Amino acid sequence: MKDKRSAHLRVQEFCDCYATTDPLREMSLVQGEADKEEGALKWIALAVLHGVNGNAKSITLSRGKDGKVRVEAKYNKAELPSPGAEVADKVLQALREITHIEGSKGKTPLALGVRDGSIELKVTIQEAEEGEEAVIKFPK
Repeated sequence: MKDKRSAHLRVQEFCDCYATTDPLREMSLVQGEADKEEGALKWIALAVLHGVNGNAKSITLSRGKDGKVRVEAKYNKAELPSPGAEVADKVLQALREITHIEGSKGKTPLALGVRDGSIELKVTIQEAEEGEEAVIKFPK
């Protein structure tokens, strides 16, 4: 049976569920998830938690035309665990669904409830000749 809750709500639930774990460790395990859509939502939540805990400026997921996936966090510029090609595709789809960004590029705020509070992120998605990129920017 398909889960009918919104992707946004499910990301918030994953944030709550994984709030006391090591997000980087959990991110490195997402690639092996059997349910790629659930893995994508879990990866988004873990990326947000890592960004908040690590005082990141932004986290960027890039997928090249060749299918190669890179994830980079900006603080002291660090590469994070990749969710893998299949999950990365679902991450990009989920971010588009949650933010309602359509077309080749867009930018919008995204409010997420995390535990007893909330955080407002900025999500940018853009397609280029080289591939597609999603950037999650954290508040200063």
